[in-house]
Amino acid sequence: MSFVLWFNEISKKDVLLVGGKNANLGEMIRNTKVPVPPGFAITTEAYDYFLEKNELKKKISYLISKLDKKNLKNLVKIGSGVRGLILSGRFPNDLRDEIVKNYKKLSKMFNKKNLAVAVRSSATTEDLGSASFAGQQETYINVKGERQLLNSVKKCMASLFTDRAISYREDKGFDHFKVKLSVGVQKLVFSKSSGVMFSLDPDSGNRNFVYINSSWGLGDYVVQGKVNPDGFFILKPTMTIISKTLGSKNMMEVRSENGVKNKVVPKRMRKRFSITDDDAIKLAGYCIKIEKHYGRPMDMEWAKDGSGLYIVQARPETVHSSKSPDVLKTYVLKEKSRIILRGQSIGRKIGVGKVNVIRSVKDISKFKPGEVLVTSMTDPDWEPIMKIASGIITDRGGRTSHAAIVSRELGIPAVIGTLNGTKKLKTGQSVTVDCTGEEGKVWDGTLKFEVKTMDVKNLPKTRTKIMVNVGIPDNALVQGQLPVDGVGLAREEFIISSIGEHPLAMIKKHKEKIFVDKLSEGIAKIAAAFYPRPVILRFSDFKTNEYATLKGGKEFEPKENNPMIGWRGASRYISEFEPAFRLECRALKKVRDEMKLKNIIPMIPFCRTLEEAKETLRIMREEGLKRGKDLKVYVMAEIPSNIVLADKFSKHFDGFSIGSNDLTQLTLGIDRDSQRLAKTFNERDPAVKRMIEILIRTAHKYGRKVGICGEAPSYFPDFTEFLVRQGIDSISVNPEVAIRTRLLVHKVETKLKKK
Repeated sequence: MSFVLWFNEISKKDVLLVGGKNANLGEMIRNTKVPVPPGFAITTEAYDYFLEKNELKKKISYLISKLDKKNLKNLVKIGSGVRGLILSGRFPNDLRDEIVKNYKKLSKMFNKKNLAVAVRSSATTEDLGSASFAGQQETYINVKGERQLLNSVKKCMASLFTDRAISYREDKGFDHFKVKLSVGVQKLVFSKSSGVMFSLDPDSGNRNFVYINSSWGLGDYVVQGKVNPDGFFILKPTMTIISKTLGSKNMMEVRSENGVKNKVVPKRMRKRFSITDDDAIKLAGYCIKIEKHYGRPMDMEWAKDGSGLYIVQARPETVHSSKSPDVLKTYVLKEKSRIILRGQSIGRKIGVGKVNVIRSVKDISKFKPGEVLVTSMTDPDWEPIMKIASGIITDRGGRTSHAAIVSRELGIPAVIGTLNGTKKLKTGQSVTVDCTGEEGKVWDGTLKFEVKTMDVKNLPKTRTKIMVNVGIPDNALVQGQLPVDGVGLAREEFIISSIGEHPLAMIKKHKEKIFVDKLSEGIAKIAAAFYPRPVILRFSDFKTNEYATLKGGKEFEPKENNPMIGWRGASRYISEFEPAFRLECRALKKVRDEMKLKNIIPMIPFCRTLEEAKETLRIMREEGLKRGKDLKVYVMAEIPSNIVLADKFSKHFDGFSIGSNDLTQLTLGIDRDSQRLAKTFNERDPAVKRMIEILIRTAHKYGRKVGICGEAPSYFPDFTEFLVRQGIDSISVNPEVAIRTRLLVHKVETKLKKK
């Protein structure tokens, strides 16, 4: 019988002997080159021996037989009774001596009499690929000395029967007596900062990314959701930080004489990131190594002390890994109302229901199925009601907190870190929990929404590239998983609107860096989500009336009778708007150079003349964006002059993208905003189709690519068929019709081959 095994003696094959958590620590120490603090596992054989020598199995079995899982009060009573039995037990001398002997050996390795350790529960059902069981049992930090160690080990054993663990096993259909507990004793990392990371985006499931949460102090507060931590998005192929978010980090957990205590984070530390960019990149490297070794997405905990970074835990990611890769679901909100709250969104879903504000776990029996749970934060004791909620809203926590992890696993949308949700929301009011973007929104009332399902299995390949139109960076993480060939139109306007201020007004206030940083982050998210596929980025194409709505915009924008054919596109870039256009160029250069995203193809919109083309390209060159082998530049083909002079425009640009709305407007002489002429406005008019024929023929003659990014292919299958017959190189459509478009294009191409 093995009571104790050191981590370097075990591997992932030893789950039944040392539990999932300890088995993974041993696996990493033995088979990867990531730094893991040393330690040992008290085995499940030791757990069985403890129960046997204290004659506890029959007593526990009797109590469990009285369990009514639907009755929360009964669950609390049974759980408390079982834990009491285990805590009243005594260690057999031989087991006690073995634990103490190995603790002394670990202490001696670091020249300490009583080494500070972390004592972690490791159940045989924990950290598996099929079910994580995350947070079901207890962990004790900064344990020193034989007495504290033995007490902590016993409490870990008892925690196999926490209320949440009993409830979770009942839901998953696990036999309570086939689940056993091992305890890990690991050298404590005296964390200056710590946190959690995933080898994919935990909400969209996009595998291009590593996502890291970080906060000051020991790691428990990030996992428990007691702090709003810093966040880092890192693109795996380029190993560059795509975006980072500064968390409030109001509290931290630090060591005390008898364990740990809470400490308020000084203001100067709250305003700093808790790890450096270099730390984040290094952690991402460890993350990728671990994922590669296990051959699947992973969820990890890490810590940083004065000597460096350490991985202290690793488990398989279970939410997205268990989903079918052949089906993609998207939730679409069909109505809007007043936004009551904002926070971080978890789950990319929508939920509706009546609010129930529960401030203490003691009151969870008041919660009813289908309600929206609103609380300050959750821990595993809340799980019995989390699984029956239609949505979850918390004041505190980050994307790797307990509330976030459990919400994802349960498939329930959650808006976390709202700061004041428990104050703003009242029990009984109806709300809609909207997690379709990175920012979670809580809308007033019950709003209609739609769930769209796309089957992406066994899609045929097509000669014509099928691409998508993307505007909102947050949505790109989901859209990037579509089986498409890239982005035919990425619009800057949505990003600039989210910045909210006119770029010339920001220049006047010396806020150029803020504009460049925010614009580059938005561009980078789209490019990274689809990497390495091409992303055609259209520089800003706001009209004067649209720019005027931005903060400070009225000072810089003239009033025009018809802004649709007024001061827009390239004509702006070479006018007094030029300083703002240069900021756009700098944002793109930052994305290409610093974030190494060379898959972006910039595109000039509404370029009326060859002179505008030359001047715009000159400004781009001056800002370090020189057209050449390393940088292709496209132009929108949306004005008759682009078609008539396609041979001339081909000398300045590498490709054309047809904007069918504007091309129709200017070919037929119809204001596209005119209600009176709406019935006459038709992208399939013979005149418009003739223009497209001419463009494709001319561009191909000069070796230039032609795509289309207007709305027409999204709605009119016959128009899509026409484009394929003309030999267009790519068709970019709205994401929801991308699969349908590929099937249609394949059908047309097959028909043409037969002819």
